[in-house]
Amino acid sequence: MSAPLRGIVAYPITPFTDAGRVDERLLETLVDRMLAAGVHALAPLGSTGVLPYLSDPEREAVAETVVKRVAGRVPTLVGVSSLTTERTVHHARHAEKIGASAVMILPMSYWKLTDSEIEAHFDAVAKAISIPIALYNNPATGGLDLAPGTIARLLRIPNVTMVKESTGDVNRMHRLVQLCGEDVAFYNGSNPLALAALVAGARGWCTAAPHVIPRLNVELYEAVVRGDLEGARRSFYRQLPFLQFIVAHGLPRTISAALELMGTRVGPLRAPLRPLERERVEELRTILVDLQILSASSR
Repeated sequence: MSAPLRGIVAYPITPFTDAGRVDERLLETLVDRMLAAGVHALAPLGSTGVLPYLSDPEREAVAETVVKRVAGRVPTLVGVSSLTTERTVHHARHAEKIGASAVMILPMSYWKLTDSEIEAHFDAVAKAISIPIALYNNPATGGLDLAPGTIARLLRIPNVTMVKESTGDVNRMHRLVQLCGEDVAFYNGSNPLALAALVAGARGWCTAAPHVIPRLNVELYEAVVRGDLEGARRSFYRQLPFLQFIVAHGLPRTISAALELMGTRVGPLRAPLRPLERERVEELRTILVDLQILSASSR
């Protein structure tokens, strides 16, 4: 990568037109907003970007739109996960072709994959591209929980240089450091554990929250970097209710609802996903008022 992947790694939602097509113009606007707010990297086609619900041409359009709009100003980490190795390789090659800084792979499973199958999967992708690969461990969405020992073996594959850990267990990082050494590139993917993970040495925080509270996210990271732990705690606990809410009620639903409350409609969710329930929207509104994102008169 031309620049190190550190700091706030923002995950754009994939917006749709009323006709159900990817809204590339609005996606560009969302990217511009997050870059202007100071995020350190963009990661299209993560969980918030509803990657599993997109066709191959839609995935390619999203990746191309984000990478082109970023134009090298910050690193881009493109999600290329698929059930099959062949499709994962296809999307990884496409990401490299369009100029992505790195790719991210979540091992996805219908049949539970063995460790040897997972290693072969990553090895095949690594041999097909020359840009770095981030291993994404998120059993809640991928159906597999990779043990630290398995991750350590995967990190021996050329190009597999980073780990995004979303199990919500900071001890996983400590175990990886024991197995792989201090240089392991670990990134936090659990929003409610952002403070603990950054203090424990995570290089960055992968999150959809910059759609709504980018400056608070950046403020937290910068406070940790300069050793201002009291400032980091204040920033974290201020944003914690929002972070807990978006995790509890689903990232695409909650980010879509928050953006609409803020005046930006990102279109219908891709079925079978449905909008956030009205009662939950009102809970979210209260959180945003408390954060001074919305005025009290919006209640």
